[in-house]
Amino acid sequence: MTRQINDQISLAKAFVVIAKESNNHQFAWELTSQIRISQIFLSNAATRRTPLTIKESEYAIRDMALLLFQAQQLHYDSASMIMRLKGKIQGLEEQMSSASEKSSKYGQIAAEEVPKSLFCLGVRLTSQWFTNLSLQKNLKDQRQVDMKLKDNDLYHFCVFSDNILATSVVINSTSINSKNPDKIVFHLVTDEINYAAMKAWFSLNDFRGVTVEVQRFEDFSWLNASYVPVLKQLQDSEIQNYYFKGNNDDNKTPIKFRNPKYLSMLNHLRFYIPEVFPELKKVVFLDDDVVVQKDLSDLFTIDLNGNVNGAVETCMETFHRYHKYLNYTHPLIRTHFDPDACGWAFGMNVFDLVQWRKRNVTGIYHYWQEKNADRTLWKLGTLPPGLLTFYGLTEPLDPSWHVLGFGYTNVDPQLIERGAVLHFNGNSKPWLKIGMERYKPLWEKYVDYSHPLLQQCNFH
Repeated sequence: MTRQINDQISLAKAFVVIAKESNNHQFAWELTSQIRISQIFLSNAATRRTPLTIKESEYAIRDMALLLFQAQQLHYDSASMIMRLKGKIQGLEEQMSSASEKSSKYGQIAAEEVPKSLFCLGVRLTSQWFTNLSLQKNLKDQRQVDMKLKDNDLYHFCVFSDNILATSVVINSTSINSKNPDKIVFHLVTDEINYAAMKAWFSLNDFRGVTVEVQRFEDFSWLNASYVPVLKQLQDSEIQNYYFKGNNDDNKTPIKFRNPKYLSMLNHLRFYIPEVFPELKKVVFLDDDVVVQKDLSDLFTIDLNGNVNGAVETCMETFHRYHKYLNYTHPLIRTHFDPDACGWAFGMNVFDLVQWRKRNVTGIYHYWQEKNADRTLWKLGTLPPGLLTFYGLTEPLDPSWHVLGFGYTNVDPQLIERGAVLHFNGNSKPWLKIGMERYKPLWEKYVDYSHPLLQQCNFH
């Protein structure tokens, strides 16, 4: 009988909603009153020492049954209620979809913003570089530097970025945790806008003897539309409309893929490392949103077993396998790649440039980029073409070398403790207001907030 009364209460609550929507407020009030009486009845039944009699229970059930019968007479039958509830659910789903879309849009805008403090730093450094000639002359012995840039007995790292502070954290964290920082060479490539600021910052600051080279990709003569498919495609008006204006796809492309960074040449330079550094044999590639907390020198002695790319696999869950990133309805993808093959992470990669050149890996990348001119193999980004380019040429590394997820999810504390490189992949970058507060200290410990320029630009 208790279960029957509870069922009556649930049904009556649904009828209250329908009665209110039908402007029958008197009946809605009567139902609400009876619901309250039934609830009190059940409460008393649970607290009395002697159980209620069957007669008392029948009275409670009968009074509610009369009201429920009246609701049916008013055409508040099950079919009507189901139709009304379906309409209500549909309305709520539309509201939820709209809210989700707005949340994604505003979150992406926040992720793409350049904080005022970071913009200020770039402006001040650029001003210093062009007005302070002694700063330009304050470079180390260029001959000695040039020798280090080509010395394959040293540890060579490369970063492609337009973010001064993030790049500084990568270099600072690497140098602090290195056993031999004087053997480390960082090769930075940026764009024309940030070149002077980058040069000034790395001339003003010393990183425990680490050698830092700064280049701008606009100076690479081979980087032109006749050689690079991405540059060629960017000249196409249809592609510009698709990615930057959202035309021609009925808004099917998620807003996160419309981020201009995915079409930035700094993002695609990772496929041209042998051209950028023609004298080098092995390089460790680092994204600018990583923090290094272990010595990385052992990466240069890892045997890649004839492969080109050493990377940490990410296929612990099914959504990180190849079928997640590629269009397997396309015959080219379906016939060449195993859908259950393990994905892997860009962000900390060991590249054997000797094998890269021998196997013409850049040519493989060009092939797949040309085949994807109509965007049918994958939508956007560098990981899908990376998975195609390095398929069968990737050597799995121990997962502790590269721990991901600090920009969008919770990470196992044990993984954090063991991790050599911590990757803030995702929208919540540590230099943004939307950065995940619990992980910001891992990044901020490598920022010298007492630096005069950082104080002037209100970094805190």
